[in-house]
Amino acid sequence: MKVLFARLFVLKPEIKMVKRIVANIKTDDLSKADRFYHDILGLETLMDHGWIKTFGNDEESKVQISFAIHGGNDTKVPDFSIEVDNIDEIYEKMNNSGFEIMYEITNEDWGVRRFFVKDPFGNLINILSHQ
Repeated sequence: MKVLFARLFVLKPEIKMVKRIVANIKTDDLSKADRFYHDILGLETLMDHGWIKTFGNDEESKVQISFAIHGGNDTKVPDFSIEVDNIDEIYEKMNNSGFEIMYEITNEDWGVRRFFVKDPFGNLINILSHQ
């Protein structure tokens, strides 16, 4: 009986895990992404097929997807969040580049320093750093 149980357990299908989540943003002009995502945020071009351009880096990160009623402190829910290690520098670059800051840089009670900015496509982006 023990052998049968062991064999059934071994033959049980492996549970599949989500490996990554990719945001796909609709645009008619891929070049608009360069200044915001490459020049300021420092992401590298990983793929460019002319109809799709992907930015990223070699960082390993956890897979996450969030659902929210509001964005915290009665803000709108951002379209997505980007965690950085140099929040004040990024904030200054966004401000100096004329991108619209929608929520000023703030130290939040839940342990993040963040601001909201509109990207070139009108998406509300939460730029944050854990404190």
